[in-house]
Amino acid sequence: MSAPLPLIRSLLGGTAAMRAAGEQYLPRWPNEEEKSYVARLGVATLFPAFRRTVEVLAGKPFSKPLTLGDDVPARLNDWTEDIDLQGRNLHSFAASLCEDALAAGFCGILVDYPPTSGLRTQADENAAGVRPYFVHIKLDDLLGWRYKRINGVATLTQLRILECVTEDDGDFGEREIQQVRVLTSGAWAIYRKAPDKDDWALHDDGTTTLPVIPFVPVYGQRAGFMLGTPPLLDLAHMNVEHWQSKSDQQTILHVARVPILFTKMLGDEVEITVGANSAVKAQDQHSDMKFVEHSGQAIEAGRKSLLDLEDQMRQAGAELLVIKPGNVTEVQTVADNEQGACALQRIASDLEDAIDAALQLMAQWVSEPEGGHVTIYKDFGAATLAEASAELLQKMNMAGTLSDETLFEEMQRRGIIRPDLEWKDESTRIGKPRPGAAPETA
Repeated sequence: MSAPLPLIRSLLGGTAAMRAAGEQYLPRWPNEEEKSYVARLGVATLFPAFRRTVEVLAGKPFSKPLTLGDDVPARLNDWTEDIDLQGRNLHSFAASLCEDALAAGFCGILVDYPPTSGLRTQADENAAGVRPYFVHIKLDDLLGWRYKRINGVATLTQLRILECVTEDDGDFGEREIQQVRVLTSGAWAIYRKAPDKDDWALHDDGTTTLPVIPFVPVYGQRAGFMLGTPPLLDLAHMNVEHWQSKSDQQTILHVARVPILFTKMLGDEVEITVGANSAVKAQDQHSDMKFVEHSGQAIEAGRKSLLDLEDQMRQAGAELLVIKPGNVTEVQTVADNEQGACALQRIASDLEDAIDAALQLMAQWVSEPEGGHVTIYKDFGAATLAEASAELLQKMNMAGTLSDETLFEEMQRRGIIRPDLEWKDESTRIGKPRPGAAPETA
């Protein structure tokens, strides 16, 4: 488990999870009594900037349906309607992968196949409805792995996954059992803890028809083979800072809203009654009595600090949509330049490749020659370059390296031309003489 993962899961869990973390993310002040700290923690609320940003960004590549290529075999095409045997289609499954990669920085697709004991032929498996399916593996459940470079390619040789299975317990009850699945090339084994012991023992094992471990990694920000970092980690730390600063602000407001009664030289015998129909008599001419209230300067400073921090968090999330400048020439479009893609487009492209690899593993399970390809929507980042790229596209058109129709489509995609216009109608209008124009002479 990576170091920032507990922080990520706590932020995704909202106020309840952050409160449960206690002093880990909301430290106790020096000399603060436990009772006061518990009260302060109990009223703290989380501004869900990290969770909302992950949800919004992960939704952009899937604002349009994921499309299957014509090279996807027919039966794999049918299986994508229930890709995980839990009712989710490939579009929904891929969207959850994207959200997990953005949040945790790493997850994976295990292409599993149910046990086929008792089924002797392919026809028996087809009749029983046995077929490969996708499993979303979270970083939390990856215990470890081993790999070797085979022909220059990093290849998994062992993968250990923590699982939780449910078994019947008596006539009506159920019990959850933790187990570890160990995958190796062409084989698998399941280990469980022995009752009342800390030792893990082999529970079941078997072989597979695939010579490789059917696991495909999905990265948020790749740091190495099977290693990823959360792309929004800075935002996560800012969200924790906001959680702490907001708690301080709530405490200051609580203190400031309760004025303190100050008395001077009233004597010990004077009874003080506070109310609209009461008065206090003082014998000494130097006696005084008044309420002392907070000036409010610290409150305003704290409020501005919180607002500034919220702006910084919004900016940190938006940076994933900003297209980074690359070595774009006049014969290249931004969409074709890997260096000119925004971070979210890169993540969507990597996810696209991962799903292609998983479909290929699914095809290998059933002896299909090819699994095919998918396409994920990635044009959302282009809008940020509307004005900057318009001049570039016009130069390409004038130089003869971009057709008039493609220029029209690119301008329309960037929102410069109305979306309801059609090129065939517009090209006809372009060919007509303009009103008032002088007729051409030979």
